[in-house]
Amino acid sequence: MKTVLVTGGAGFIGTNFVRWVLGHTDAAVVVLDKLTYAGNAHSLDDLPADRVRLVVGDICDAPLVDSLVGQADAVVHFAAESHNDNSLLDPSPFVTTNLVGTYTLLEAVRRHGTRYHHISTDEVYGDLELDDPARFTEATQYNPSSPYSSTKAGSDLLVRAWVRSFGVKATISNCSNNYGPYQHIEKFIPRQITNVLSGRRPKLYGTGANVRDWIHVDDHNAAVWTILTRGRIGETYLIGADGEKNNREVIEEILRLLGRPADAYDLVADRPGHDLRYAIDSTKLRTELGWAPQYRSFSEGLAATITWYEAHEAWWHDAKAATEAKYAQQGQ
Repeated sequence: MKTVLVTGGAGFIGTNFVRWVLGHTDAAVVVLDKLTYAGNAHSLDDLPADRVRLVVGDICDAPLVDSLVGQADAVVHFAAESHNDNSLLDPSPFVTTNLVGTYTLLEAVRRHGTRYHHISTDEVYGDLELDDPARFTEATQYNPSSPYSSTKAGSDLLVRAWVRSFGVKATISNCSNNYGPYQHIEKFIPRQITNVLSGRRPKLYGTGANVRDWIHVDDHNAAVWTILTRGRIGETYLIGADGEKNNREVIEEILRLLGRPADAYDLVADRPGHDLRYAIDSTKLRTELGWAPQYRSFSEGLAATITWYEAHEAWWHDAKAATEAKYAQQGQ
């Protein structure tokens, strides 16, 4: 592939995907990003101009999308409204971006016959009981519980319909929770890291029993490229790194790695409808395509992430006060 169009390529996972592609392939990348609060053009500043081009625009802009898709060998669709708390306050941007935006891209790749990979989330499956030994698989029934996850579920179903009805050359991946560099500090792990680094106490929803299946963003993106280049058209692949941790364990590990007492955090009101547990079974991806995570443990990846935030305070500092003010208004 000579040119890959990456939607949402100035956001967290998209930025890291662009960097992964540049570091592991010879492909050039065109980034299409609306640069909402979650996108940051500075995340791409140090990348070579002869291989990366940023186009500021909306994935719902059909003429723009069509022109960019027509110049690409493949499209990787990361762009999404993705914060659960925000979706509970105002679902409308989630419906527009996640559903209408995906439809716009699908129509463009349909016209041009372009390879398309769709990035989704394990949240489309709902949640599991804390004591349930089961994990999500590609056959798990969808059961979304928030405006965010329901619009992502809807976008997945659009992709499946366009594959079956129109022969679009598409694959889907549903991934567990990502962490790593360039993640907006409203998200759980970077929020707690930057709380400690800026002299604030970390905040834990409820009792901290909720479990997430964590994966370093570089491992996720290596899997995405594997699926894009070797996956079977029309298939869905789940991406996970066997990283189940409850939120209390995550906060305590952050504090330990930063040399703070393990109990130096505050409990805050739980999130409405807070899913209990996510867990991914990535057997299909590992056995069929040979992918495996490179980070050997959650602690290893978390330590690398903390080091990045310590070294890049200029990237997150200006957004910190506003982010914490917003959470304070919500009692969180």
